[in-house]
Amino acid sequence: MTQLGGHALYLQPSGTQLGRGETIGDTARVLSRYCDAIMARVYGHNEVVELAEYATVPVINGLSDFLHPCQIMADLMTIEEHKGRLEGLKIAYVGDSNNVSNSIMQGCTIMGMDVTIGSPKGYTPSDEIMRRAKELSEKYDTNLEVVNDPYEAVKDADVIYTDTFFSMGQERSEEKEKALMPFQVNAGLIAAAKKDVIVMHCLPAHRGEEITDEVMDGPHSVVFDQAENRLHAQKAILVLTI
Repeated sequence: MTQLGGHALYLQPSGTQLGRGETIGDTARVLSRYCDAIMARVYGHNEVVELAEYATVPVINGLSDFLHPCQIMADLMTIEEHKGRLEGLKIAYVGDSNNVSNSIMQGCTIMGMDVTIGSPKGYTPSDEIMRRAKELSEKYDTNLEVVNDPYEAVKDADVIYTDTFFSMGQERSEEKEKALMPFQVNAGLIAAAKKDVIVMHCLPAHRGEEITDEVMDGPHSVVFDQAENRLHAQKAILVLTI
């Protein structure tokens, strides 16, 4: 916002009346009187939906437990930078199905990309996101699939994407880590994809868990381009909405 010539206020829950029991609707109405846009990072997706319902200024989902749309905008920008196009490419997301993979399933499909989710049983996408993604896949004539084998997932992939095993607010568990370790993005998995595959991670990464140092710092990695493009993509969102 500063780079665009504006001014940003950062409000923690303790710095608003939400911390004293004010409803999300009332907070949305008040902030709309002071600001030109609201970006919210929340746990429950319903909270950002309620903000948008009552606000009279644009509300941007900075992150929720269900979706991470600002991240996927930066991801699409990064893929296009490195591949020159989006339509017709295949992206394989491997690991725990979460808010990032949910946004990949929708955003990449809308842009004409084939999407494969590789997750172990018990950690696959929810019925709700599958319903949404299948509708989009049919509309945009793309391929969407969920598999339980990481090597099957990355076959012929132009892009491999991963995220942490444990999302924000989740407690670590040996059971989940054991189930997800076979889905680690390492040199062996990279070799099963296309030779010019790019590797993505939304950060922060837990090196040695979902991704190895060798891959993270290797020639296929575009992780830090992604990180930079979050800045540029979110500036574009602000310009578009304000």
